[in-house]
Amino acid sequence: MRHGQSSQTAVMVCMARAIAHDRTGEARFSDPTALGMLAEAERQLVSRLRSGEAPRSLVEGFRHAHLSREAPMMVARTLEIDDAVRSALTPQVVILGAGLDGRAWRMAELERSVVFEVDHPASQRDKRARAERWKPAAREVRFVPVDFARDDLSAALAAAGHDPTLPTTWIWEGVVMYLDRRDIEATLRVVQARSAPSSRLIIAYHQPAFMLFVIALIVRFMGEPIRTVLTPGQMLSLLGRHAFEVRTDRDIPSLGALLSSDVARATRAMKHLRIVVADRPGEGGRGGIAGAERIAS
Repeated sequence: MRHGQSSQTAVMVCMARAIAHDRTGEARFSDPTALGMLAEAERQLVSRLRSGEAPRSLVEGFRHAHLSREAPMMVARTLEIDDAVRSALTPQVVILGAGLDGRAWRMAELERSVVFEVDHPASQRDKRARAERWKPAAREVRFVPVDFARDDLSAALAAAGHDPTLPTTWIWEGVVMYLDRRDIEATLRVVQARSAPSSRLIIAYHQPAFMLFVIALIVRFMGEPIRTVLTPGQMLSLLGRHAFEVRTDRDIPSLGALLSSDVARATRAMKHLRIVVADRPGEGGRGGIAGAERIAS
């Protein structure tokens, strides 16, 4: 991301969710927070696209086309991650590179969880201003400003009250592909050190694929070039070295095929993106939500 600016890829992801809200053949998908997370100009663009209004410029036409392709992908991606969060139901949820994620405000299942939103200070500043009008669905939301390439993630989480003795669900949805391997491994060392047994790690990552060439050009233009691409085997090895066992690792077309025919058709070429769900083996059960009251206030 460009210095001093919020992440433009995070904005595009949020716009895609806003476009998809109540507009796909998959009844389970809904993100009522997405439109409200956007700035006024972004909301207007989403509204025009949803209404079918013709683009007003070549640039807007390009954005319309890109967002129309991304919206069904976000349905499959969001539901897979949401389901993994629900089935873990840990007392702590850490969202690494939270962007304009709305889970802490829309997922009722988090009512007894503390959500730690970790993101670059510039992106987080914009989000806090937009989200302050809403009441969280989570027990509490704690904002943790971190530049992943420079700051001490573990110290920042400790200062925010994250308890490494309690199970944590970690969501790393839109960051890995923009970091180099050194920074990915450094973050995973922190995740490993701060993950009690029965913790869960959910990662969206890119694998080698033809369509990735086009995606790489788009995000480079936004100032956020792709730096790391991993095969499923490499991801399995990487997580294994950091004490996590892979539970599922599926590409977007596979996930889309489990949903509606519309989503399946729209995502069939998106083999570049995968969602891996991995668990830290438990000791005497998953630990559950019961430890929520122990989190430092």
